[in-house]
Amino acid sequence: MNKPGLIFLTGFSTSGKSTIGPLLANSLGFDFIDIDKEIVLLEKQSINEIFAEKGEAYFRELEFNVLKKIADSDNLVIALGGGTLENDKSFELIRDAGTLVYLKSQLETLTRRLSHKEDRPLMKGPTGEKLSLEEIAKRIGDMLSRREPRYSQAHISILTDETPIGITVEQLTRQIERHIKASRRKNP
Repeated sequence: MNKPGLIFLTGFSTSGKSTIGPLLANSLGFDFIDIDKEIVLLEKQSINEIFAEKGEAYFRELEFNVLKKIADSDNLVIALGGGTLENDKSFELIRDAGTLVYLKSQLETLTRRLSHKEDRPLMKGPTGEKLSLEEIAKRIGDMLSRREPRYSQAHISILTDETPIGITVEQLTRQIERHIKASRRKNP
């Protein structure tokens, strides 16, 4: 059953999910969960360690199981991992359970933000070397192309590039409140 008050934030790494999420939850009077932090608490390992030791398939199954547990909640904002929607089961669960919000950032913005992040395996080559800006941009572009069909199915999308966070949160709060009201009118 779809609960419009169950808000899933999606977007590429550094699009603002973990920053905007708690502020948005506070603005809506909802609770907040960062799915990656939940997984780290559950596994007692970092995301990088889980990927390195147990692989992506294990991580995606773990992520799906955490999503299943919170799918019955309401009045909750959830920051998804950057690649969560690539898992078909997770994507279907999210689309059926609540409201999907896409925090969109342009390739140039993502490249600039991610080039300063040393802790992201995404920004490293096969032997751990730091990638050039051009290599980072190409990798991000390829991943965005692969993810865009899922991102485009979000109920709400907002560009997060240059807008101050406070304004983005205000705009999202209004859009989500309208979406919740409209959904509840359709399905009383």
